[in-house]
Parts: sequence; C-alpha cells; structure tokens
Amino acid sequence: MVRNLVVLGGSSHPQLVQTICNHLGVPPANVLLSKFSVGETRVEIKESVRGKDVYIIQSGCGKVNDNFMELLIAISACKTASAKQVTAVLPLFPYSRQSDIPYNKTGAPLSKTSGGYRPDFPCETAPQTPHPDLKPSPGLTNGNGDQLHKSLSKVQLDGSKDSNNASPVSPHHPQVNGVRKRSNTLESNKSTITDNQKVGSTVSLTNSSDNGKKEIFHPQPGYKQWVAQAGTLVADLLTCAGADHVITMDLHDAQYQGFFDIPVDNLYGKPLLKKYIQYSIPDYKNAVVVSPDAGGAKRATAIADSLGMPFALIHKERRPTKITDRQNATMMLVGDVRGRTAILIDDLADTSNTITRAARLVKKEGADKVYALITHGILSGNAIERINASDLDKVVVTNSVPQDEHRQRCPKLEVLEIGAVFAEAIRRVHHGESISVLFQYD
Repeated sequence: MVRNLVVLGGSSHPQLVQTICNHLGVPPANVLLSKFSVGETRVEIKESVRGKDVYIIQSGCGKVNDNFMELLIAISACKTASAKQVTAVLPLFPYSRQSDIPYNKTGAPLSKTSGGYRPDFPCETAPQTPHPDLKPSPGLTNGNGDQLHKSLSKVQLDGSKDSNNASPVSPHHPQVNGVRKRSNTLESNKSTITDNQKVGSTVSLTNSSDNGKKEIFHPQPGYKQWVAQAGTLVADLLTCAGADHVITMDLHDAQYQGFFDIPVDNLYGKPLLKKYIQYSIPDYKNAVVVSPDAGGAKRATAIADSLGMPFALIHKERRPTKITDRQNATMMLVGDVRGRTAILIDDLADTSNTITRAARLVKKEGADKVYALITHGILSGNAIERINASDLDKVVVTNSVPQDEHRQRCPKLEVLEIGAVFAEAIRRVHHGESISVLFQYD
C-alpha cells in the first residue's frame, strides 16, 4: 500500500487503470467523467487530493481530442484542489506523429525554386528577405516597376502640355448654358479604362523596346504557407493546465521531450518485445530482425544487437511526392531472410499499411514465417481486415490502447501487458527512486 498517492483514471482505457491500481495496491480515485448535452466535458473529483501525489492515466486513443481535453480539465481540477504534484501518465502520447517541424515529401516548409539551380542558394530555396549580395527587389512582383514609373511620368507630361493648349474645361465635364455639368458614371468609367489601356500599352511597348522581347512573369520562390506546430502546442497545453511531470512510452519522435519545461520520462517497450522474442519465438537465434522503414532502424538494431541476431532493413527506393503515392513507392530489402523467420519491429501501427507491405516483401524474398512486434497497436480504419488478409503469421502489440475488440476480430493478434511497467514507474517516481532500470534491456 502506497500512501499519499492517488491514481485517477480517464475514460480512454479503464482496464489499464485497474491493472495499474492492482499492482500498486491502491483503489482508483472516485471521479465523475461525463459530458453535458451540448458536448462539453465534465470532470468532478469526488475525494480529497490535498497534499497528495496525483497520477492521471489517459491514453491517446479512441476519441483523441475529447480524451485529451478531459485530461487537461482533470489536471486543472487537481491543481485547483491543492494537489502536491500532478503527473500525466500517457501510455500512447497524443499527436506524437506531428512533430514541431512538419514536413511533406517535397521538403516543406521550404519549397523548391521554379527556375534552375542557384549556386548562391545550395538548398534550392530563396528567403523572403533580400540577400546581402543581391540588389533589392523591384516594387512590383513582375519586375516592371521602373518602366511603369517612366511611362506614368511621360503620360503626365503629355497631359500637362495638352491642358495648356486646350481649354480649361475638361471634356468629361461639359458646360450647359455656362454651367458646368457632371458627366455620367458610365462615361467616366469608360474614360478611366481607356487611360489605363494607354498606360498598359505604353508599358508593353517600353518593355519590348528595352529588352527586345516580352517580359515573362516568374513568381518569387520562398517559404510555403504557415503550418501548424502541434508538438509545442500540446506540450504547452499540458504545462499550462498544471502538469508537473509526464510519463509515456515509446514516443514516435524523441524530440517531443525537448518541447516540455517539465520532466518527461519516455519508457521503452523494447524489453517486453525482447522477452517475447526470447521465450515465444522458437529458434530465435536464426531469425532476422527487420525494420520496415529507415526511421525505425535504430529501434530494431538495439534489439538485434542485444540478442545477437542478424538485422535487415526495408528501404523505399523511390520516395513518393504525395501521401496518396505511398502505395506506388518501390520497396527494397537490404539483408537476407531466405529460409528464416522474419521479425518486423515498429513502434506504432495505425492503418497497418507499412507493416503489411513489409510482410509481403519479406515473404516474397523467401522468409518462412513473419512476426510483427509493435508497441502501440492503434489499428484504426480497415487495419484489422488488412492484417487478416496479409502474409503476417502473428502480430504482437501491447495494451497501451484497448485491444479487446481487436482481439475478437483478428485471430493473429497477441497482446502484451504493460500495466506492471507503468505501475513500477509510478511507484519509483512517488518514492523518489531512479527509474533507469526500466530503460535497460537486460
């Protein structure tokens, strides 16, 4: 029994909350979680948390936005109720795939120039501010500022000469019986259009006479439109709500820890996956650990090196320029899996497109069996149907998100329990002990 500790569970994963409380030997806190008829979130804590350490468990799954808002309101409620410390426990961190510098397949936020390669800008991009060695840009975007000013000055000079020779009465304002009469709006518009056409024709003639050919408009290259920075925003929301500490597992982007001004403990799911390989995969020494993409190579090699297993990598030969072109990207296997068991290692599976395509490739290269070991099995959309129809023999995930429905629909699915890992992390943080042992593989 741990004293002065309160475990408050959100509505995203009640089963995991109960498992953690059973390991800690404390009951879940009495809290009311509901919604008003308008859809607003309601959080009401039914017991005292004054001077206690509160741990709020909420996973970023299901209705992510509603669950995240519920977490923020619960954190604020505990701080208002004079809690000593509030720790947000997020087994699956929401918005973990939206890093602070969003990019697309062409390299946003910078865009390539419309012209050829420029030696003074090796990245083929031009900043919005003038380069120190370049002359200032013209007043107009099409570069015809000087010619337009010259043409307007010439038209004004010609107009002043004509006005000196002609009568002072403007032709657009005739006189009737000695009284000046105002012209119709239609007539004035026609005259304005005629004057503009004259100016435009003068500009075009000036361009043709100066350059010998018509000037072609080229847009200035530079930065693209503003993009959302979800990483810093989520970190600021948790901090401003009153969170003093964050505990999560297998962040998709490790840079997320730098967005916070509070401590962030990123637990690893690799020890659970490593233990499963050792005790549940027969003859695992002859198996091959395969990373389905280049981004997860470091994660997969860490397990392969600790177990003394060979390693293979799947590389996309042609990087697609659009998200819709990912289906057409050519994948290439670097390594040998023929006659062996292939173990695919990844941190997250949402639509399961990457993992199923990787399984098809290693099976084509001669692998006997294909396992997929994934920390966060979100499995949204038609992911279950895709896994059932794939070449995967077994898919192993953790219960960082609820898996009961997925297990009923997919006979290939096997779930690992992570409640004990988070319970031990909470116990050590509460007593001020080191949690480095949870980061070790052995």
